Amino acid sequence: MTTAAKHPADTTDLLTGFLAGLREALPTPFSLWAHGSLAGGDYQEGRSDLDLIAVVARPLTPDDEARLTALHEGLDAALPLAAHLHCSYIARGEADDPDRPHFTWAHREAYTRPVTPVTRRELHAFGLVLHGDPVDGTLPPVDDRTLKRYIVDNLAEYWRPVAERRELWLEDVWVDLGLLVLARSRVTLSEGTLPSKAEALTVLTELGAPADVVADISRRRYGNVPAQAAADPDWPERRRDLTLDWLVPAIEHTVRTHSADA
Repeated sequence: MTTAAKHPADTTDLLTGFLAGLREALPTPFSLWAHGSLAGGDYQEGRSDLDLIAVVARPLTPDDEARLTALHEGLDAALPLAAHLHCSYIARGEADDPDRPHFTWAHREAYTRPVTPVTRRELHAFGLVLHGDPVDGTLPPVDDRTLKRYIVDNLAEYWRPVAERRELWLEDVWVDLGLLVLARSRVTLSEGTLPSKAEALTVLTELGAPADVVADISRRRYGNVPAQAAADPDWPERRRDLTLDWLVPAIEHTVRTHSADA
């Protein structure tokens, strides 16, 4: 049973259409869960991604993947909000391994990626069941050590190299995601909890992140005030420099501090 009535109207319409399409594209029983902002109470329609996980009864065939791709493309063409819909598809017999890649639709394309320990912990902590079976008893839980090891490795092996690609950090998405991932990682590693993005903004301030950059993220995510870039054409480059000057040492400190614990 869905809880779509609690969502904004366009989000409800998208989820309703997506579920109807899944019933046609997936002839076997399935479950559909939300994690991320929609499940965690921090969802901003039109700004937040719709992070979903579908659990299917058997591994997907190439025909299944073709039907799912057509479903996502059709929704994307019909509903602007569908550009934010991301969904990974896990076969029940393949749910144990957090490193195993699964067919995924995200960022308007199909590819494979794992359902990470962070996503799995979110699902167990506050996952929202939109259809089918509950998370407990379907998806194996993640122990604290596995979660912390993933977070430290993700910072060291993904975000540290990405921080060297300075051209990326002229874009909003990298600034937002990089800073929020760092803040949320620090909280999870230190306290074991999963903060929302709104809570992560407060954490960034407490950690000493550049105030202008934190305010820029907050304006774009939660306010109607135009981003600073609209008034200052030099802002993207200045924001990049402010971000990386703070973020790179923060990543190094976090990895160094928590590697022994993970």
